[in-house]
Amino acid sequence: MLLSATGISFAFFYLGNQNVANITVIYTLALILTALYTSGYVYGIISALFCVIAVNYFFSYPFFKFNFTLDGYPVTFIGMLAISIFSSTTTTTLKKQQRAIAEREKALVEADKEKLRANLLRAVSHDLRTPLTSIIGSSTSFLENYHELEEEEQMELVTNIKEDSQWLLNMVENLLTVTRINDSAADKVKKSPEIVEEVVSEAIQRLRKRLPDIRIRVSMPNNFLMLSMDPTLIEQVLINLLENAFIHSGSTEPIDLIIREGEDIITFTVRDYGSGVEENRLPHIFEGQQLSSDSVDGHKGMGIGLSICKTIIQAHGGQITALNHNQGAEFTFTLPKEKEDTEND
Repeated sequence: MLLSATGISFAFFYLGNQNVANITVIYTLALILTALYTSGYVYGIISALFCVIAVNYFFSYPFFKFNFTLDGYPVTFIGMLAISIFSSTTTTTLKKQQRAIAEREKALVEADKEKLRANLLRAVSHDLRTPLTSIIGSSTSFLENYHELEEEEQMELVTNIKEDSQWLLNMVENLLTVTRINDSAADKVKKSPEIVEEVVSEAIQRLRKRLPDIRIRVSMPNNFLMLSMDPTLIEQVLINLLENAFIHSGSTEPIDLIIREGEDIITFTVRDYGSGVEENRLPHIFEGQQLSSDSVDGHKGMGIGLSICKTIIQAHGGQITALNHNQGAEFTFTLPKEKEDTEND
């Protein structure tokens, strides 16, 4: 920076107006920039000495000779030194504040991660223990009382075992989904341009294999939508939200999946027409806490699935929210458009 200031000063002084005031301004700017991009006071003081000497040697009469008897020379030196010290002090303080803010934000992020991890562990322990207990109980009853049970009772026990096993499999799929997210990388998920309609269709087909009776109304723009995403992860989010709406709403009405295109985002809304979510649970619904419904199987809580949805959407740079409308619950998440998505549009 000092070399650049000297070069610019030569150009101004020897190719233009020989005004020392202009040269002083250029060197003062170099001093401020030096203080901004260095730590401590040493570089600033050295730069101040260099600037005073350079102005004296190169741009004061007699040129290319030192003359410390010039009028105002001590004032110039003291002024430049003061500018350097003040700039260094200010920038050093700002840098310390920025580091403190960054460390505090990092600590908050880590605290949120620990909280989410603890909530997930609590939810996992509950969601694993309950269906496993049910499977063990049903299988034990079947084996010990096989000859005494009616065929209908045998079928009921086997059906219970199958449903609980399927629930455990779905939960394992959810947990394995999170392993695709790399928290330590700049790009937490591997995105690729995907056709939104195909991702939605694949998610619904996968869900209908588990829930043949589910009814879904899809509403989306007629134009071609491309969006950068990890399709497997977004499919899992859609499956979790649609499955929760089907199981926990307590309603036989079709579920609405509404997709809207904005200027910078695409919005996905899953809306059911059931009992809604208790108001006191809404603020913490994505924290992995166990939120079971009394109207359906007690072990089928929403906690893990929704917390994983939040993790996936945040890894994509989007947001997810939950609210109650007049006739039920509504879950909405957004995915940002990237440069290639805009170009495809």
